[in-house]
Amino acid sequence: MVSMYLKAQQDPQFSQYMFTQLSINPGYAGSDDKINVFALTRQQWVGFMDKGSPQVSVFNMDAAFSLFKLPLGAGISIKNDIIGFNNDTEVNISLAYKVNIGKGVLGIGIKGGIVNTSISGEWKYPDSDGQDDPAIPKNQEGMAMVDLGFGLFYKTNDLYLGIASTHLNEAKFDLEQGSPSLQRHYYVNAGYNMALQNPLIEFKPSVLVQSDGAYTQLSINALLQYNKKIWGGVSWRTDNAIVGVLGVELFNWVKVGYSYDFVTSDIMSYNNGSHEIMMGFSFDVKKEKTPERYKSIRFL
Repeated sequence: MVSMYLKAQQDPQFSQYMFTQLSINPGYAGSDDKINVFALTRQQWVGFMDKGSPQVSVFNMDAAFSLFKLPLGAGISIKNDIIGFNNDTEVNISLAYKVNIGKGVLGIGIKGGIVNTSISGEWKYPDSDGQDDPAIPKNQEGMAMVDLGFGLFYKTNDLYLGIASTHLNEAKFDLEQGSPSLQRHYYVNAGYNMALQNPLIEFKPSVLVQSDGAYTQLSINALLQYNKKIWGGVSWRTDNAIVGVLGVELFNWVKVGYSYDFVTSDIMSYNNGSHEIMMGFSFDVKKEKTPERYKSIRFL
């Protein structure tokens, strides 16, 4: 008899987490007073196996608005997580109420949506007296459940701080092979924009702590941004990877980013690292009217 203790989080991880904050914290919605649209795809542990390595895609969109003179923010987040024979899809709507506190704004947010999990086993069933393993699904099956979350996000011109929890209701799926449930996850993240002697260069450190109560992971990121258009830096994720990040803003509103994870755990000998590509854009909701000028031939 051999026993092993395994620990892992259900929510996927992102190296460019500064662009996926709406996925974990509904209080982030509308915090930029802009319309933000971001899409990110992650290919994890490339080459680890012919089929089944983690693949995650996320689409986030949020905007600030007012309703009955209340400052609000709203957003939608769509996430698809494929790992092994599991395919999980989440669709969440976020709503945040914004309160001015000190030099910044606090977003108090809630989110609700649907999470669908499905499993399709492409297994070679062992033949034992004509009976298959009952723990292995013979056909694709799935189930959708309601999912809830809560978060606080405080932001000033130079600082942000977020606290959030996902899967508050810990939805339970009743599948043929068992009854798995979503575990509640907790997130704390913070970042700061630090001006350097050269006014064109900013140092932007950030940190993210994520936990499901059984396993906690810390990510530390250090970025340098030039002229608010080009950024690059490194991240360190505990017991997992060292990450390189690059990005550029095009056309004054389109952003493109790339990161590569060099795996430092024992699995490093069996894969070629992880790749992450981000693309997004943001633009101001409010536009100032250009003063109109009139010219008369009577006055020269």
